[in-house]
Amino acid sequence: MNDIQMVDLKGQYRKIEGEVDKAIKEVILNSSFINGPQVKSFKEDLKNYLNCNHVITCGNGTDALQIALMALNLNPGDEIITSTFTFIATAEVISLLKLKPVFVDVDTNNFNILPAEIEKVISPKTKAIIPVHLYGQCAPMEEILSLASKYNLHVIEDTAQAIGANYTFKDGTKKKAGTIGTIGTTSFFPSKNLGCYGDGGAIFTNDDQLAEKMTMICNHGSRIKYNHEIVGVNSRLDSIQAAVLSVKLKSLDSYSEARAYSASLYSKFLENVEWIETPVIEGYSDHVFHQYTLKVLNGDRDKLKKHLSDLNIPSMIYYPKPLHKQEAFTAFKSGTFPNSDDLESKVLSLPMHTELNEESIYYITNTIKSFK
Repeated sequence: MNDIQMVDLKGQYRKIEGEVDKAIKEVILNSSFINGPQVKSFKEDLKNYLNCNHVITCGNGTDALQIALMALNLNPGDEIITSTFTFIATAEVISLLKLKPVFVDVDTNNFNILPAEIEKVISPKTKAIIPVHLYGQCAPMEEILSLASKYNLHVIEDTAQAIGANYTFKDGTKKKAGTIGTIGTTSFFPSKNLGCYGDGGAIFTNDDQLAEKMTMICNHGSRIKYNHEIVGVNSRLDSIQAAVLSVKLKSLDSYSEARAYSASLYSKFLENVEWIETPVIEGYSDHVFHQYTLKVLNGDRDKLKKHLSDLNIPSMIYYPKPLHKQEAFTAFKSGTFPNSDDLESKVLSLPMHTELNEESIYYITNTIKSFK
């Protein structure tokens, strides 16, 4: 058995090596390294894949969130509601723009933001909700959209971990993660389900005016060179990364299928382990398993992690400290977050990637079962 990797990007590359190398070489030969034809082609391909009107590429997923907020004509002190159980970038950009992050607890079963908790903290200063589609499964968007409509709020989807997932509405309508709210954002960090070989990000919207403004913001607030209508930033996806992403986009659905199959094996092999809770898949959303995250119920999560490590099995804790406990957000702490507080000591993510095989999953799960 080969060494088990948390994410096996080398193995994935070997299967697309010829296409990737050719695509990168084309960029080098035409020397259009910034906003070259590969960027334009990738944006068009991704727009068609997502079935949305506009895709704006940018430098990374954090920039995508910041640019989305910058486009909404917000004022200092305006409140943005988001999950406390997520990576810091989601709330970081809120603070950077002198807005106020308002944290909300998550569902202990699916790890996503709770609509009932959102409504409790809506105030006259609330302007937007940022649901995070954590670990690869969409948040309950139909309920979130209903709240947004009721209180006239924007919805910015953080879909860095769930690109390719489908959300099914009660009437049977399906939409891709990131195309449901006002704006969607994603990251192309190498380990993401659709990852490049450096940094990269994108923003999605069906709103023509927002798309135009966000495109300007990405380019120093400019539509015409040296004519700056608004204050913007410099955030671009380079042509080499776009070339890599174009190759990988063609396989995104098969990548999702491979991850889902691996997840099904994990859950099958662990189904009788009473002190382990395997991921819950909600009926309204696909799960593309950016992470396969267990809940360890016996209080020995950290000891289990060490047990796995001692036998050369990597694992990760996403996230060991919710945002409401981070020193950076001390000034914004309010309310209680019992589910997030509970999850921080229970969650453990196992290896998950497109090259994972049944032999490795069998070994990993047997090692878990052997833990005393």
